Amino acid sequence: MGTLTAKTAKSRDDDFSKGRSSIKLSSRARRKAAQESPEGVLQSQLNQCSRAGDVVEALHLYDEARKMGVILNLDHYNKLLYLCSLSPSSVQTDENMTGASVSHLGLERGFEIFQQMLNDRVQPNEATFTNAARLAAAKEDPEMAFELLKQMKNAAIAPKLRSYGPALYGFCKRGDAEKAYEVDADMIESGIVAEEPELSALLEISVNAKNEDKVYEILHRLRATLRQVSESTLQIIEDWFNSEYATNIGKKNWDANMVREGFVRGGGGWHGEGWLGSGQWKVVKTHVNDDGMCLSCGEKLVSIDIDPKETENFAASLSKLACEKEAKANFNHFQKWLERHGPFDAVVDGANVGLANVQNFSFYQLNSVVQKLRQISPSKRLPLIILHVNRVNGGPAQSPNNRRLIENWKQNGVLYATPQGSNDDWYWLYAAVSCKCLLLTNDEMRDHLFQLLGSSFFPRWKEKHQVRISGSSRGASLVMPPRYSIVIQESANGSWHVPTVTSDDHEIPRKWLCATRSREKSLHDLWTSASSSDGT
Repeated sequence: MGTLTAKTAKSRDDDFSKGRSSIKLSSRARRKAAQESPEGVLQSQLNQCSRAGDVVEALHLYDEARKMGVILNLDHYNKLLYLCSLSPSSVQTDENMTGASVSHLGLERGFEIFQQMLNDRVQPNEATFTNAARLAAAKEDPEMAFELLKQMKNAAIAPKLRSYGPALYGFCKRGDAEKAYEVDADMIESGIVAEEPELSALLEISVNAKNEDKVYEILHRLRATLRQVSESTLQIIEDWFNSEYATNIGKKNWDANMVREGFVRGGGGWHGEGWLGSGQWKVVKTHVNDDGMCLSCGEKLVSIDIDPKETENFAASLSKLACEKEAKANFNHFQKWLERHGPFDAVVDGANVGLANVQNFSFYQLNSVVQKLRQISPSKRLPLIILHVNRVNGGPAQSPNNRRLIENWKQNGVLYATPQGSNDDWYWLYAAVSCKCLLLTNDEMRDHLFQLLGSSFFPRWKEKHQVRISGSSRGASLVMPPRYSIVIQESANGSWHVPTVTSDDHEIPRKWLCATRSREKSLHDLWTSASSSDGT
């Protein structure tokens, strides 16, 4: 097969040298030629194997390609390594081979294929090293997985979060806490932010190792990065507070001033001064009412402040991203318009609100909630309404009543029609952030656009500023932001409140874990004693 390819290439060179006319292939023709080449056919077949988890067929294709002299590239090798690293539950089986035997075959051949790739001088990338690390972890060799990670970094290849998984989970599975912490430290040094699976694994091994300082640290990392936890992570946290060891740790006496300063420094909701109190923990799964009061212990949860500088920085990064994704002239025009007509007390995602809980776009519903927002506005001003130009000019907008409504909004300088080809999400989000005001939308803001923001700031901002609408027989009503922050909170008396992740149905109450000591100082006592020590 390789000889045939070489001959074809030589024939083309001969034809050209003889002065025969050559036709430049179109992009489509080049793609087709690449797909029909031996290398392209192999890639297509390996892709099919990947979708089916067919390790045996992939290895057969690899062996045949080697015999035929097909030159394997990076994509071929990465796909093969990925397949070889699959767990027994993910591979395709038949009557002759179980999942375990297929997985074992993949592991044995995987290292051979990785070595062949290096022999062929095919330059590896992050995916290559990560798949090789998965092979090492599957062979219960997390040291090799960690070593491969270090080799990747030495080759100036930036690791990703997934690159750390094989070594981290391997050490956690073995129960080697110190090695797991070493991997975690390397991850932090590389600027990689751990997510719930990694933090949950670190938390569990720290609980098992009875390392109270690490448990405390990881609870705060969960607070800072996730805010709410899954049921499985909540179970690990509950096990910690219910453990005999947790009963025996904690400060019996602490500096009230230091705790108070910690609250001020962090914006509230946590102090970072370590475990406070002593004795057995009372651990209860409970709910928190609309005012933020725990229905188990009576502690009132707080609304955690956002640094104004963070908001300014976020608005600037949002503007930069929007100008990259949108036509820059269009978005700059909007920013200048906003400077002239703003600030506003609220911004409305018009399309989302007009379609909420109804079949067809409703200007009546949109105007209803606009008026409700006006009533609660400190300035009694109408909110800014963002609507795509098509909704302003076409469809229901053409009816006389709706046309009068639209003209009224325009005259009051509260309607902005986003231009053709634009994504109005950028416009209403930027307006709400830059005006530091409420945002009315039922959009959960989870799609690709919002993932681009890549900031721990965004969920905190969203929680404090997003207003939703709830439909009923009496019409749409406003669901205001919570009066408290739905985030892991550490109180001044040493108690903890941990919220779980819930569905998007805001009618379903969120479950919280409340962990308190039987003997504790109240928040009022803390502030009173601190004030007394200050001489105030």
